[in-house]
Amino acid sequence: MSQRVAVTGLGVMSPGAIGEKSFWSLLSDGRSATRRITFFDPSPFRSQVAAEIDFDPAAHGFTPREIRRMDRVAQLCVVAAREAVASSGVDFAAVDPHRVAVVIGSAVGATMSLDSEYRIVSDEGRTWLVDHEYASPRLYEQFVPSSIAAEVAWLMDAQGPVTVVSTGCTSGLDAVGYGAELIREGTADLVIAGASDAPISPITMACFDAIKATTPRNDAPEAASRPFDRTRNGFVLGEGAAVFVLENMHRARSRDAPLRGEVAGFASTANAHHMTGLRKDGREMAHAITTALAEARIAPASVDYVNAHGSGTKQNDRHETAAFKKSLGPAAYEVPVSSIKSMIGHSLGAIGSLEIAASLLALEHDVVPPTANLFHADPECDLDYVPRTARDHKTDVVLTVGSGFGGFQSAMVLTTGRGDDR
Repeated sequence: MSQRVAVTGLGVMSPGAIGEKSFWSLLSDGRSATRRITFFDPSPFRSQVAAEIDFDPAAHGFTPREIRRMDRVAQLCVVAAREAVASSGVDFAAVDPHRVAVVIGSAVGATMSLDSEYRIVSDEGRTWLVDHEYASPRLYEQFVPSSIAAEVAWLMDAQGPVTVVSTGCTSGLDAVGYGAELIREGTADLVIAGASDAPISPITMACFDAIKATTPRNDAPEAASRPFDRTRNGFVLGEGAAVFVLENMHRARSRDAPLRGEVAGFASTANAHHMTGLRKDGREMAHAITTALAEARIAPASVDYVNAHGSGTKQNDRHETAAFKKSLGPAAYEVPVSSIKSMIGHSLGAIGSLEIAASLLALEHDVVPPTANLFHADPECDLDYVPRTARDHKTDVVLTVGSGFGGFQSAMVLTTGRGDDR
């Protein structure tokens, strides 16, 4: 029998919330953290809103050298990892470092540094043949996404497998799923797993503007993200990080660890169909959901809450709705479903891990966070999407899902972990 995987540590860096307690307060209150972009002048862009974190690296103990070395994406990840490790109660000094692994997801890596460095070496884009002598001496580390996971590994002296997972917007789910597999197969005793992305930069805004994926609702930033609402017109870009400590259930129980939940099942698929297109019948995501439930040995009717991808694009919301009906059957009409992107935006590769954090906290508090800004029902999205207000709801099993460019679909089943061995 494979090892059961316990989550014993949790750390969060989210728009509007630093730390898990602040994060849960924001979600359970249904508050929006989206606003007009402050990192740069957004006026040239079609979409001028985002979900930013008020984060001062120096206030979090980073030295000037560390700030120069580490892109914002790595800084957010390290802060989240510190919180996860502290909350786990693990004495890492007493653990064989070769049995500690790190798995970090990121869709776009050190985008902010790469954007700023290109502007410098190209003289604000005026020079086609760039002058490398103007570049930062740390540019290589910013160019290679593995530096994010390396920073976390150095923090904890983790000398086991250290990996970056980059599967677009499913990266945060896939990184934790891969980390859980390292526990199940016995490769590692402890895994620090999660994801981070800090993509709010001119180049990212320009890319999503070009395909009209982000919302142009600039006059009301707080209400701009509207998953499953009939008036939705694109997602709100965000940033953030969430990191977890994973270990096998027996080890966690033997040290009386604070059990935050269990990774009971996980599946990731690719549709081999289209970079961004999704079939209307939801078969791609439905297959991932069915596979994850089978691994967890949990029936569709036993799911108590679905944490949706819920990006706020018409294509994705309709695809998800169809997928839930296809995979959960009649239970799809009974289970509450919500999207936290309505409050913290879409942080690309990081959002899957932030949604895992929200799911674990929903299990802990028996509360389903709402879908904020859901005022106008869409006849094609006719499930219980928990509009605007959090709901008290007994929650023992959560399904959380993700969908990403490249045709990626991922699903994870989380439980309280309090039951007997299955």
